[in-house]
Amino acid sequence: MTKDNVKNLCEITKEKLKGVIDQTEDFLNHHSLDQLNKDNDHEMKQFYRDILSDLRHLLVFSEVSYEKIGICLRRPNFNLDFSEKVLFDVYHKCITSFFYPKYECYAEDGRYAYTGQDAIRFRKKPTRELRDLILGLSKTFEELRDDLAFYETDYMTEKKLQGKSV
Repeated sequence: MTKDNVKNLCEITKEKLKGVIDQTEDFLNHHSLDQLNKDNDHEMKQFYRDILSDLRHLLVFSEVSYEKIGICLRRPNFNLDFSEKVLFDVYHKCITSFFYPKYECYAEDGRYAYTGQDAIRFRKKPTRELRDLILGLSKTFEELRDDLAFYETDYMTEKKLQGKSV
């Protein structure tokens, strides 16, 4: 990709990650495990504990990636190799972390992706606020996944052909 394309992609990605960070941080700052588990159900408590853990990991990955993209964009001379590596990391840390969370409290069901319905299916029924957060984030991460699809495999293949490790 050309420098201009990668720089533009960095700007778009940074903007989208900022939205993810703001939404996730706001939710985590205003919702506790006890608030989510109002019925004091043991299974739901574990479900909420797991999904909150996944959200905290996602927040950290997103913040780190956001900062790295900021470094890319602030440099006086745009470094194409470093920027592509950062975008690769966004794909493989943030996007993968969202769509394949460690505790699998939700999963993407591809059968719904083309029907206009929400493709995210929850293992248990979460509160409305949590459901809205995850579904809202899914739209952003779907866009990011489409934007950064090149970095899923082509970037690694390109680097290997150049004899560089990824």
